[in-house]
Amino acid sequence: MKKIISLLLVIPMLLTIGCSKGSKEKTEVENTEGKIKIYTSIYPLYDFAKKVGGDKVDVTNLVPAGTEPHDWEISTNDIVNLEKANMLIYNGAGIENWTDKVINTLDNKDIVYVKTSEGLDIHKVAEEDSHNHEEDRHNHGSYDPHTWLSIKNAKKEMGNIKNALVKYDSENADYYEENYETYAKKFDELDKKYSDTLGSIEDKTIIVAHEAFGYLCEEYDIEQVGIEGLTPDSEPDPARMSQIIKFAKENNVKTIFFEELVSPKVAQTIANEIKAKTAVLNPLEGLTEEQINNDEDYFTIMEQNLEALYESMK
Repeated sequence: MKKIISLLLVIPMLLTIGCSKGSKEKTEVENTEGKIKIYTSIYPLYDFAKKVGGDKVDVTNLVPAGTEPHDWEISTNDIVNLEKANMLIYNGAGIENWTDKVINTLDNKDIVYVKTSEGLDIHKVAEEDSHNHEEDRHNHGSYDPHTWLSIKNAKKEMGNIKNALVKYDSENADYYEENYETYAKKFDELDKKYSDTLGSIEDKTIIVAHEAFGYLCEEYDIEQVGIEGLTPDSEPDPARMSQIIKFAKENNVKTIFFEELVSPKVAQTIANEIKAKTAVLNPLEGLTEEQINNDEDYFTIMEQNLEALYESMK
């Protein structure tokens, strides 16, 4: 009889423990599902959204790691995922050739669209500066989309993301504002470091494989000469190659820059011709898996870019 009574006392306790455990697991799932589901179009915006949103957001970059965004095409699966998204963050200055089509066809009418280039001074590409840029004008219109390579622009783009989150989730406005202010200071510090490091250099000329650094060069009075245009998949013709080689020799250029996500073949050919070296200058359109695993981000890559620029011009 005592054994039966003991069992009757133990069973409710076991049920209570089981229910508590189940409730905890359900709460954890709900917390995960309760995050703002954000999709971004390119790596810098993914990085900015994660930094501002912190643990309140679940961010996915549409373009896979190690993929050149100029070559990327949105898939049916991506569109299916966007139907369940709360927010789509995109640059909007021309690097995405799919946004208008997607925005107009999604059934999800509650999704918030954040165009981060809103309010920025977008560079118009002069026709005479386009070296066989028919493909560039097809993809970008007549504008340079690489706005985030200006540190001041990047700060404003993160601010646009912050403003969207504050409006969407006003209960956590202070959280987003605090996160933004933390990184706003980092942008200011990075900008000052670029100015201090490059300011005393008189001859600031670089030759790049992909003419993506116009905004960065404008900030610090650097002359950019591109082997290829705004899209990195075009091949320069022999006349253009001769022009670049002649320019490099006349201006004593000792470094030809290329990118990790693009073949260095053309840059290496020119470097060999003028007995120069090659180095990486990263436009931050996308990071490799290795860089992501090593916790690289906008700030660390831009630090590396500064070091590469300084070494090439000192």
